[in-house]
Amino acid sequence: ARQSRAYGYVFQAAALYPWRTIERNVALPLEIMGLSKTEQAARIKRTLDLVNLGGFEQKYPWQLSGGMQQRVGLARAFATEAPILLMDEPFSALDPLIRTKLQDELLQLQAELKKTIIFVSHDLEEALKIGSHITIMEGGRIVQTGAPEDIVLRPANDYVRDFIANVNPLSVLTAWNVMRDRRDLEHGEDGWVWLDRRKTTRFKIDEHGLVAAAERDGKPAFWVSCADVEAQPEETAQVFWANPGTSLKTVMLAMHRSQTAPVALFDDQSRFVGAIGIRDVLSAVLRR
Repeated sequence: ARQSRAYGYVFQAAALYPWRTIERNVALPLEIMGLSKTEQAARIKRTLDLVNLGGFEQKYPWQLSGGMQQRVGLARAFATEAPILLMDEPFSALDPLIRTKLQDELLQLQAELKKTIIFVSHDLEEALKIGSHITIMEGGRIVQTGAPEDIVLRPANDYVRDFIANVNPLSVLTAWNVMRDRRDLEHGEDGWVWLDRRKTTRFKIDEHGLVAAAERDGKPAFWVSCADVEAQPEETAQVFWANPGTSLKTVMLAMHRSQTAPVALFDDQSRFVGAIGIRDVLSAVLRR
């Protein structure tokens, strides 16, 4: 029977045939699919290059490290060009450094290939890092499905709450998850908006939603991207801003650099959409 073209598989162990070269291991599902030798060769080269194993075609599995063997497993699955990949704890047997590296590489591959990947894991940190949607099961039943930040911020029951108890929220949450919307901030006269409850920092917003002026502690201030936080001196004459997708860790670093001043949020058209104060960050980190 020919292998289904709808699914590709990556197993917990690399599951390579020791008597086959790397090239022929990747070719196995292609042979089952009945592809021509020419098409097989093209796919093998393309996918081995994709997982940084070009030049290893004639090696045997025993000549490769565990991490490299698992890359062969990835290449074999990608070579089928199936729209859906099932990955059953593919990195669980690897040491932490190699595991982290392969997780990062998988995310890079997914950004390029845009496959639907069903990734099975018992490691919640891994699931939160890799998954765009996560399903948590208890005793064979689905108890919650949602985006990583939804799982962390809004656990559905005590089982999920206990499951995520030791998760570092900084690895998951972004500025968007903790911000207060511009409409919920305190508005003053002449288009001024306070960014924090302590009223230390305010913006003057024009009719297009753009910042026309900024003040901090009653003095004129300039606004700087959080992306440049490391390059900025610790001074009070600046207000950091972030995009909604900026990590909460970066936001906290900006707050530390600016002596706990609020961080503004701008959309992709540079319009002011909200702000984050120190209380917002603490509430998210403490999940209160």
